[in-house]
Amino acid sequence: MQIQLPAGGWQPRPAQLPLWNYLENGGRNAVAVWPRRFGKDELALRFSSVAMAERPGTYWHMLPEASQARKAIWDAINPHTGKRRIDEAFPKELRKATRENEMFLKFCDSTWQVVGSDNFDSLLGSPPIGIVYSEWPLANPSAAAYLRPILAENNGWEIFIYTPRGRNHGLTTYERAKQDPQAFAQRLTVEETKHIKPEILEKELAWYVSEYGREDGEAFFRQEYYCDFNAPLIGAILGRYIDRAERENRVSDEVRFDPEGAPVEISSDIGFRDTAAWWFWQPKLNGYALIDHDSDRGLDADDWIERIQTKDYPIGHIWLPKDAKAKTFQSKRSAMERFLNVFGPTVVRMVPAESKTNRINAARRIIARCEFAHSACSQGLDGLRAWCYEWDDELKVYSKEPKHDWASHHGDAYSYGAQVMERAEAKEPKKEDFPSGYTLNDLWEDHERYLNRIQRI
Repeated sequence: MQIQLPAGGWQPRPAQLPLWNYLENGGRNAVAVWPRRFGKDELALRFSSVAMAERPGTYWHMLPEASQARKAIWDAINPHTGKRRIDEAFPKELRKATRENEMFLKFCDSTWQVVGSDNFDSLLGSPPIGIVYSEWPLANPSAAAYLRPILAENNGWEIFIYTPRGRNHGLTTYERAKQDPQAFAQRLTVEETKHIKPEILEKELAWYVSEYGREDGEAFFRQEYYCDFNAPLIGAILGRYIDRAERENRVSDEVRFDPEGAPVEISSDIGFRDTAAWWFWQPKLNGYALIDHDSDRGLDADDWIERIQTKDYPIGHIWLPKDAKAKTFQSKRSAMERFLNVFGPTVVRMVPAESKTNRINAARRIIARCEFAHSACSQGLDGLRAWCYEWDDELKVYSKEPKHDWASHHGDAYSYGAQVMERAEAKEPKKEDFPSGYTLNDLWEDHERYLNRIQRI
């Protein structure tokens, strides 16, 4: 039996043809910013089936989280045919194996699996030669950074398909592709795709407004159907504060370590063999310079100690969360104990206990007086933009708890630091005016006390 791929006579829609032709002609780096319900995943599945038949290898379809991958892709039903989308894209007649529990199938002489950006580095087997990043702005950007060298080595390809989620790494990925003459970059609105009738769009807008309120609903609608990167991310905790910092030119590569300034305070969100994030604060007169940021996964406390030491900053304190006191079966000593052994108790401190709400409020207050190193803190800034509250489908509201995903590590690490800085400021005595006899020496002494105020916590 012969089966033509794409199967079932499927053809790309007219507005999808530029992307399809680019991929068919050997394109290796594609970014498609398309409106909701325009068949982004459908096209990616169909192209993957063709690529798998032509070049045996390992292929992945990656969602932000492994937990959502089953519903979004593996079990997804085509409402027009009533069939599973994977069965339409990968006909069973050409399959040699299907493992439901792993969301894995062997098709022709290739393998294909649905995975999450939250566990990509734990997958076993041969390295992928084709990756689809679906809903990319919600995914962990470390995934692409980690996998890109692998694709370059084996001449593989990557496709990013998504609607925007504010001005985060989704925008950066799109703009980078636009500047690359060998890449494909396309942003379409619903007016260009014409896949939804105007009367249906009116109903969609009304629904968003009823669900989220007028301001948020209209923003969400612009984001979903007009691919507006400037539409604010609904439920974002610090997104608009980062946008304001950019407008006020407080995000710049002019922000850097001052060797004559105060020692650097380091705040962190660290776990055992989990993603960890670190912010490097240098207190300055009337504010703070976030001069550096670091994040990675799969490293333990000893790895991070070495990494921090290589930065060679004069350290005031290293602030660890209470989780750093925990021990595991794999380790007899906690992260806190390891840091104390190297840096000592005068440097290593634990963040004071505080509720998440108070910690978030501290982050919002402090951020108005923060400057950020644009390049050095780029990943952390993306995390702060994407850090958001959990959406409650039943109550149709955002909860008071932040969503635990890749962005939460950056947000937690920053808010721990903000909490510490605010407490230090509360202990700083303030002069309401300049008293009689106040000299330049007095002013300089006050400046020195300000730069060293963290020491008094």
